[in-house]
Amino acid sequence: MEHEIDAWLEQLSQCKQLPEADVKKLCDKACFFPTREILMEESNVQPVRCPVTVCGDIHGQFQDLSELFRIGGASPDTNYLFMGDYVDRGYYSVETVTLLVALKLRHPDRITILRGNHESRQITQVYGFYDECLRKYGNTTVWQFFTDLFDFLPLTALIDNQASFLIFCLHGGLSPSIDTLDHVRSIDRVQEVPHDGPMCDLLWSDPDDRCGWGISPRGAGYTFGPDIAEAFNHNNGLTLVARAHQLVMEGYLWGQDRNVLTIFSAPNYVYRSGNRAAIMEIDEKLSYSFLQFDPAPRTGEALVSRRVPDYFL
Repeated sequence: MEHEIDAWLEQLSQCKQLPEADVKKLCDKACFFPTREILMEESNVQPVRCPVTVCGDIHGQFQDLSELFRIGGASPDTNYLFMGDYVDRGYYSVETVTLLVALKLRHPDRITILRGNHESRQITQVYGFYDECLRKYGNTTVWQFFTDLFDFLPLTALIDNQASFLIFCLHGGLSPSIDTLDHVRSIDRVQEVPHDGPMCDLLWSDPDDRCGWGISPRGAGYTFGPDIAEAFNHNNGLTLVARAHQLVMEGYLWGQDRNVLTIFSAPNYVYRSGNRAAIMEIDEKLSYSFLQFDPAPRTGEALVSRRVPDYFL
């Protein structure tokens, strides 16, 4: 099996899509392989050990993902945690998500891939992944393979050094339905992302300067204030909440009295936002640093629609 995956990784490293039959094999092995149900075995709060490099949204920007690996270190040399949104918007969602799943299959203990709000059937039908699969494969079968796989992705991760340093990582944010990490562990995650409720909130919510809970302008999830984040971290013994989900111009942004950190890893988002990207490196001694990077050179750009839906972030 390892030889076959290595061949896939070599092809994918050149931004070349796999044949449909190989994508099916890849997704089946990640979810249903009889001796190693890799994603099924992971927790809703997946434990991750230091050292680790934490990454935010990628959104199909394959060349920028390659740049991320160049500056952060190749897999499996570097232990990676990705916080969701691998597909949609960028031109190479197929190659991006296929590469990350192949790396997960090849080095399951050296890469953790969480679910983002775009790892969903409904959202990908609007924001590009569905159309890209149809264009590149001539049908929607590969889209179905991956959206079925998305249901198995863990919702959150807990970076733990077995001391007093705990970082709770997820794509979106907190939920009024969730007080403890045990609440997260009890969610039945193997389903399409619901329109509301705790699972939806974890993937859709955003921090806000106003205290308390607020209605999210996204139409899903909530906004949560600094008082909410401070109480959640205190009650769960957390150092901070690290999340992605929002474009931040320098690639990372501290908020809520440093109780919440946003990381965004897609530079020049949708090829026009002008932002830098960042990843966070945490070492064995629990010191952390940020690596910022700019867009990689773009070659062989695909022809895609320039229509941008109303929902931008």
